[in-house]
Amino acid sequence: MSLSIDEIRAVPKVLLHDHLDGGLRPATIVELAEEIGYDELPSYDPGVLALSVTGAARRGHLELYLEPFKYTVAVMQTREALTRVAAECAEDLAADGIVYAEVRFAPELHIEGGLQLDQVVEAVLDGFRQGSAASGIVVRGLLTAMRHTARSLEIAELAVRYRDLGVVGFDIAGAEAGWPPSRHLDAFEYVQREDFHITIHAGEGFGLPSIWEAVEFCGAERLGHGVRLVDDIKTNPDGSASLGRLAAYVRDRRIPLEMCPTSNIQTGVADSIVDHPIGLLRELSFRVTVNTDNRLMSGVTLSSELHALTEAFGYGWPDIRWLTINAMKSAFVHFDERLEIIDSVIKPAFAALV
Repeated sequence: MSLSIDEIRAVPKVLLHDHLDGGLRPATIVELAEEIGYDELPSYDPGVLALSVTGAARRGHLELYLEPFKYTVAVMQTREALTRVAAECAEDLAADGIVYAEVRFAPELHIEGGLQLDQVVEAVLDGFRQGSAASGIVVRGLLTAMRHTARSLEIAELAVRYRDLGVVGFDIAGAEAGWPPSRHLDAFEYVQREDFHITIHAGEGFGLPSIWEAVEFCGAERLGHGVRLVDDIKTNPDGSASLGRLAAYVRDRRIPLEMCPTSNIQTGVADSIVDHPIGLLRELSFRVTVNTDNRLMSGVTLSSELHALTEAFGYGWPDIRWLTINAMKSAFVHFDERLEIIDSVIKPAFAALV
C-alpha cells in the first residue's frame, strides 16, 4: 500500500538541492513586482502565474526550463525582497516537514538594483534566520556562481567569507553544454585550499565528461543531479549491472547524488519517474538523495517527490529513512551537527514506522 503525501510530510526530511529563486510563492512574486513596477509577468493573478511558470518549465529542455527564472530574479533585487523570499522559503520547507535544508542562490544575479554581493548574502541569511525561528528548521546557504560568467572566484571567496555565518558551500550552475566546470578551476582550487565544501551541477544537461571534470578536476564532494552517470552503467542480459570506471569511482567514494526526479523529467532527462535512473542507482547502492530543485517551476515539494517514488518503485518507510539519512550524512554542516540530527530527530521519528 502506497504511503500518502500527508504521511510523508509528517516525518523529518532533509533537502540538499533547492534553488531560492526557483521556489517563490506566486503571490509574493506578484506583490514584489507591483511594488517595483515590474510589468513583464505573464499574469498578475497568482494562480494563473503559477500555471504559466510551471507550464513553461515542462518543455523538455534545460534551457527552456530556465526561462521563467527571469521573473523571479527580476523581483529579487532589494534587501527587503531577498529577506522576505528567504524567510518564506524557510517557512515553506518547515511546513513540508523538512528539518535540515541547504538552499542555493547566485549572489551575482541580485545586484541589478545596486546591492553589493555581501549585502545580498546578508539579506538572504537574515531571511533564513527569521523564517526558521518558529519551527527550528536548520537552513544553510550554498553560494552559486554562474557557469557562463567570469565571477566564480569572486563568489568562491564570498562563500568562504561567510562560512561561519550560515554559508556551507560553493556551487556552479547554469547551462552545462559548452560551459565545463574546469573553466572555473581557479575557484574550485581556492575553495579546496580553504578546506571548504564543493557541490557542482553536473550530469544533468550534459553527460559523463561533465561529471568526470567535476569529480576529478574540481573536487566535487557532491554532484548536483549526476543523473547521466547511468551512461557509464551497462545492464547485462541476466539483469545484473556492470559499472564503468567513473560510475564505480563515484559509488566507491560514496559521492552523493543530489537527484531531482520531477525536474529531470521536465528537462527531458527521463520520460517518467518509473524510467528515471534514480531507481537503478538506488538499487545499486549509490549515495542517492532526493531533492526538489525548483519547487515553483517544477510544482513539487520534497514530500511529493518522495511520494512519487513510492508509487513508481514501491518504496516504503525503510527506503525513505535510507534516503533521508543519506542526505543528512551528505550535508555540509559539521559532523557533530549531522550526527545530532540523525540520532535525535530522524532515527527516533522513523523507529516506530520501520
